[in-house]
Amino acid sequence: MDAPARPWPPSLCGYAEQWGLFRLLQNMLQELLIHKPEDPIQFMIEYLEQHNDDAPRICILGPPASGKTTMAIRLCKHLDAIRISQETLLSKETLALTKEAKEYKERKEKIPNALWANLIRERLSNVDCIKQGWILEGFPENQEQARLLQSSGIIPRHVVVLYAADTVLIERNSGKRLDPLTEEVYHTTFDWPSDMEIQQRLVKPDLSEEEMSKQLLEYHRNYPGVFQIYQKILRSINADQPFVDVLSQALTYVQTKHRSAAPFTPRILFCGPPGSGKSLQAALIAQKYGIVNICCGQLLKETVADKTKLGEFVKPYIDSGYPVPDNIVMKILEKRLNAPDCLAKGWVLRGFPRDTEQAEMMQNACIIPNRVFFFNLSYETIIERLSQRRIDPVTGERLALISHI
Repeated sequence: MDAPARPWPPSLCGYAEQWGLFRLLQNMLQELLIHKPEDPIQFMIEYLEQHNDDAPRICILGPPASGKTTMAIRLCKHLDAIRISQETLLSKETLALTKEAKEYKERKEKIPNALWANLIRERLSNVDCIKQGWILEGFPENQEQARLLQSSGIIPRHVVVLYAADTVLIERNSGKRLDPLTEEVYHTTFDWPSDMEIQQRLVKPDLSEEEMSKQLLEYHRNYPGVFQIYQKILRSINADQPFVDVLSQALTYVQTKHRSAAPFTPRILFCGPPGSGKSLQAALIAQKYGIVNICCGQLLKETVADKTKLGEFVKPYIDSGYPVPDNIVMKILEKRLNAPDCLAKGWVLRGFPRDTEQAEMMQNACIIPNRVFFFNLSYETIIERLSQRRIDPVTGERLALISHI
């Protein structure tokens, strides 16, 4: 909740936050520092023309037989993203480095980390990945690969790690079946296809229990380093449960936006019935984050006390107990929220708006909160709280008999 060093006009702040300009500038600066182009202006123009900052950038990690392939395929269908795996990279004949990687595979040698990183970078630079986003399945495999991808500017926004006990994974591997046509993964016990045609073309992966154990050992050795790099954007999900639940958790996470490091001025609105605790929570929030605590009713009383022309106009309404006209309240509130302390620190407001018309007036005045909280509680609880409320005539502080006596 860091406020900018110098306050911007309220319309500029709202516009920039609405369209994500701060995040856009942050991403562009990040790309400039990574690639260090000779012509930064032209680089930024091309970035704006090509890149889609809302496109998914996801890594699906986990040990063998944890369900990475199935998860990646399902997420791609939901998000319309491009799936990238070892198999898809090695089958992409148009990539310049595919032939070199295949030669390692044919010689049954391990493909170097640098070659994998360059192959991934080449694939992700294609238009479909830039526009639609991508899901890396099983990458990075180790810390070196993660470092190489980072140095190439390939930084995921979300990392999903599937985990399960080794005994469960070994049992799963024994029943695993692969559809060579669609690359869908099935299981003889948990997920057997009803279509006879699919059943007939399923093949058993050529991975013995001994090889599976070796891969699990390598995974446990390498992945702590990967987790360390991605710990701030990583979510671990137990794969030993129905797949629909695993998919639901993963989908919820990858559709959640991480908090941006861009400048942010809090504009908080508390709504709720009398006795719901708005005043107390507003005071606590204001104290914790150093923002301005504004009560609409108290603001009207302060306006009367200042003895301005507007205060003299408001005074008869306050004295008689009649509501102050909305347009007058809006003028007073707009002036207060545009004061330097509110623009620099942010604010938490309660007591306004009370209906739809007042809310529309706030929007028309470019007073748009970026956090809105509704305090809900039962009618019986409201009556009980209000009946126990007492007011200190000296300080004006509201106290509850049960809580404070």
